[in-house]
Amino acid sequence: MKTISICLFIACLSFPLTGIAKGNYEEDTIQTSDGDLKITFLGHATLMFTFQDKIVHVDPVSREADYTQLPRADLILITHEHGDHLDPAAIRSIRTDETIVVLTQLCAEKVQGGIVMKNGDEKDLCGLHIRAVPAYNIVHKQGNGQPYHPKGTGNGYVIQFGDKRVYVAGDTENIPEMKKLEKIDIAFLPMNLPFTMTPEMVAEAAQVLKPKILYPYHYGDTDTSELLRRMKGTDGIEVRIRNMK
Repeated sequence: MKTISICLFIACLSFPLTGIAKGNYEEDTIQTSDGDLKITFLGHATLMFTFQDKIVHVDPVSREADYTQLPRADLILITHEHGDHLDPAAIRSIRTDETIVVLTQLCAEKVQGGIVMKNGDEKDLCGLHIRAVPAYNIVHKQGNGQPYHPKGTGNGYVIQFGDKRVYVAGDTENIPEMKKLEKIDIAFLPMNLPFTMTPEMVAEAAQVLKPKILYPYHYGDTDTSELLRRMKGTDGIEVRIRNMK
């Protein structure tokens, strides 16, 4: 595990790093006004948040974790319908009768009983404020000219944990709508070609969002050192590299 501090004074911003590992999964703990937020990095785009005895799973996928060994979900957030983000089998493993599943319209065709949120929707669920935001491609397209992620079909999510706002971007580029996201404390930004962003795009997005902590994720074989190089000298943003290939 390696932690890269882009600024020296970040330690005073109430974002301590525990950096402990549970099994094969890295974990960070973030202090909030309402208690600790634990982030478990399961791999690729798959995350688990633990907050006030609530479990939030993001894009659970069986290839990233054995969900029979993980806590059942109070809330599941699905960003879009691609197989590395939507896995009905993984959802079944962690879903209970009380679990709330948030997904897109296309995902709802494969998973029944969820709550569809469109870009711009906001809801209070499990004591958390959830906002669905756009996630799409502008530059990177398939051979037929269609973007890998068309506008309006996928979500990113902004989740409020106490006084900390966490942005899980989903599969997106550095789109103009990011300029409207304010007071982002922690940002998860995807970084792999041809589907999401280059390190240059992630650095540009970070300059717009200005999170206290930036986690590149969904980065595949991308050289994370290139992002670190581009972020060098940026005040107020700490880049943390975790195993999220």
